[in-house]
Amino acid sequence: MSTTTGSERDFGANDARAVVPGPAAAAVEAPSDFPVKSVGTLQLSEALRGDLEAMVCRGYPNETCGLLVGHQREGIVEVIDLIQARNLNRTRARDRYELDPRDFVAADSAARGRGMEIVGIWHSHPDHPARPSATDRAGAWAGWSYLIASVTERRVAELRSWRLNGTDFCEEAIAS
Repeated sequence: MSTTTGSERDFGANDARAVVPGPAAAAVEAPSDFPVKSVGTLQLSEALRGDLEAMVCRGYPNETCGLLVGHQREGIVEVIDLIQARNLNRTRARDRYELDPRDFVAADSAARGRGMEIVGIWHSHPDHPARPSATDRAGAWAGWSYLIASVTERRVAELRSWRLNGTDFCEEAIAS
């Protein structure tokens, strides 16, 4: 399994190469008519948020990616752990990632062993907004959260979570 996703310069482009669930980072902002309706809540502790920020800052200027592990219940996604995965995409590592399938399988096995499940994907958007691209949308699976960190050379500028609702993403509130 592998996931290759990333950005397109033309938001309408459909570069769907995803096999493993989830997208990778995009390097373009969605058009102004991009739906932003809120659906559900992602619970992410301050400690995990700090861990995520450290991982994406260390990976800058390249895309970083990983998995969200926890539980889902009635519109609430509780993230208990963040697992960093390797980005196998070396040719376009600054604006794409390919989540290592071995990391996916290992995280899924570990999560199940702890009575949890993979509840989503996280990834960074170096020097770009934390909004999904068309490639993100093409690779996304319904029922999963997609946490995107906009990262610059100095810090995480923005952290937003999204869920696929039909064919479009809707924003998911983030609570600590």
